[in-house]
Amino acid sequence: RKLRASSHISPTGNSMKLAIFSLLFGSAAAFAPSSHSGAVQKSALHETKADLEILARKLNPLVGFYDPLNLSDGNFWGTSNEATIGFIRHAEIKHGRVAMFAFVG
Repeated sequence: RKLRASSHISPTGNSMKLAIFSLLFGSAAAFAPSSHSGAVQKSALHETKADLEILARKLNPLVGFYDPLNLSDGNFWGTSNEATIGFIRHAEIKHGRVAMFAFVG
C-alpha cells in the first residue's frame, strides 16, 4: 500500500493544529461570562463632602482637605452631590492612568 503525500499528516502537524486550536479557544474563554454563582462584593462609594474631609485628614494630616475650585460642592448635570463626587473621582483615576501611560511612553 502506498500512502499519498496529501493524505499523510505528520504528528508535528497534528500537534501544531492542536496548539493553535487550544490557543484560540483558550483566549476566547477569557472573554466568556463567568458561570459561578459566588457572591461578588461591590463597594458603593456614596461619599459626601464630609466623608472626603475625614478621608483627607486621615490620609494626609499635613495638607488635609484641599479643594480650591470647590468641585466637591457642585452638582454636575443636575445630579446629586454624591453623584458629582463619584464622577470627579472616576475622572481623576482615569486621567491619572492616562498620565502614567503617557509618561512611560
